[in-house]
Amino acid sequence: MSGWIDRHPRQVPTEVPELDLGALPPGRHHLAVALTSDGMGQPVRAPVIVVKGAAGSGPVVGVTAAVHGNELNGIPTIHRLMKTLDPANMKGAVLAVTVVNVPGYLRNERRFPDHTDLNRVMPGRDGGRESSLYAHRLTERVLGTLDVLVDLHTASFGLVNRLHVRADMRDPATARLARTLGTEIIVHHEGVEGTLRTSLADRGVRAVTVELGDPQSIDRDKARDARIGIRDCLEGLGMVPPDAQEARRGAIECARSHWLHTDAGGFLEVTARLGARVAEGEVVATLVDPWGGLLRTYRAPKAGVVVSRSTNPVASSGARILHLGLEGRPGA
Repeated sequence: MSGWIDRHPRQVPTEVPELDLGALPPGRHHLAVALTSDGMGQPVRAPVIVVKGAAGSGPVVGVTAAVHGNELNGIPTIHRLMKTLDPANMKGAVLAVTVVNVPGYLRNERRFPDHTDLNRVMPGRDGGRESSLYAHRLTERVLGTLDVLVDLHTASFGLVNRLHVRADMRDPATARLARTLGTEIIVHHEGVEGTLRTSLADRGVRAVTVELGDPQSIDRDKARDARIGIRDCLEGLGMVPPDAQEARRGAIECARSHWLHTDAGGFLEVTARLGARVAEGEVVATLVDPWGGLLRTYRAPKAGVVVSRSTNPVASSGARILHLGLEGRPGA
């Protein structure tokens, strides 16, 4: 019964203690970078793809996925992006970490095994607890040479979102990067302490977060759109020649955004459509009790665009309803 399986030769990655980009020759490299070790004493290695250009010097662009272990849509995005790159006519280098949170990925879980959100302890510290040490070694051994970062995420369980980018739009270079990515919505957000984006931005890296799709699933259309947008960024940086595909333009830009939350528990129905513009006072959700009695009607406190929304009808007090973006540019 083995005839139904086509087996293909595997390119065995090179195991290295740290990424030495300068020592790599131009070309395509599959690396496994040692970070920590598990309870059996076996090394935990980050999967890294590097495409280093032979056409001259240029920036080092990083693309990361699965910082949260169940946010997987960035993985095929990276795979497909890297296959479009030809080292012979490329400048600089693209460094991709397909799975940042390897232990969480193996457990199909968002968090690190020590129950910490890895995207709240960056850049970590030497001698810290498990997640902090992992974050520190990832930063020092893999990401230390970046000039630009595109960090790929998805919605959390029970939420859906539009393809959007979060970036500090007050910085002109970062704003240009965000607009080139071709997402549907751009949300100005300075960043949260402890995230990968903020920790690298503090080091002078132009860094953005892209939200695409839902957790523990692959959305081929969003992966395609994100791949085209990142490729356009590389073109804009002068690293690769233009190709025939171009990302959309004219994203809705939001100067601010915030989540709306329930103030009571019950059965939640969010009626506002994802990506829709809603008027101030417009009904966006209702909450009923187990007998069908209406408890709450939630309205948009201001006019805005629905960036993300809840899909989980079982809502306790304080549950997320939707993420409302307020259109405009920061400082305008």
